Amino acid sequence: MPLGTRVWSLGKLFLLAGLLLATFLVFFGLSMRAALQTREVKVPALVGRSVGEATQALNDLGLPMRVDENRRADEKVPSGSIMQQDPSPGLPARRGRTVRVWVSSGPRATTIPQLVGQTERTAQIRLQQDGLEVGSISEFRSPDYPADVIVSQDPPPTSRAPKVALLINRGEAAASFVMPDVIGMEGERVAQALRMRGFRVAIVGSQPYPGVPAGTVVRQQPSGGFQVAPADSISLEVSR
Repeated sequence: MPLGTRVWSLGKLFLLAGLLLATFLVFFGLSMRAALQTREVKVPALVGRSVGEATQALNDLGLPMRVDENRRADEKVPSGSIMQQDPSPGLPARRGRTVRVWVSSGPRATTIPQLVGQTERTAQIRLQQDGLEVGSISEFRSPDYPADVIVSQDPPPTSRAPKVALLINRGEAAASFVMPDVIGMEGERVAQALRMRGFRVAIVGSQPYPGVPAGTVVRQQPSGGFQVAPADSISLEVSR
């Protein structure tokens, strides 16, 4: 057989062997990838579930679970429920990979101090220092207790809770009156009448008004119809 024919035949043999090897490698790679993908699962979301529920969900996917011994306080996740996990939910994981979880001990509970008899400001500072929150503030008015002082709390002192509700007395409501319209009245008589009822009245000035008798009220502050309290000041301007 001529040498050229023998070389050509040997070349075709090597080419065929190379094609077969390449085909084998391609199919081997695809098979391995498919095998790996069939062994991978997505980590489910476990936060908020109980340990039993999380264990069942992971067992169905072939993922073991490890519970961290140290519980952590969490304001949103109830005690006994999972508050954190690793890997995070949605990430791919091979079957057999351990998923680590941390269990919540519930909201941080602190001993409630004695707040009854303290002012609102003092109580809020004390609660802030202790890491406690004011759950709610209710108010009422009564002459039987000092003004702006806490008269009740819930929970009571020495209880353990993350929040506390307060009841505060705002003091007896001050009496108020409707300011009369005194325009056109004699200024001194009006001032005297209002002062006898506990109001502070001042005649702040006088202006010439043709045709209006001297001493007649021509302007007032507050105007007629406004609510006034005895502690409020009333100013009158009269004619001259």
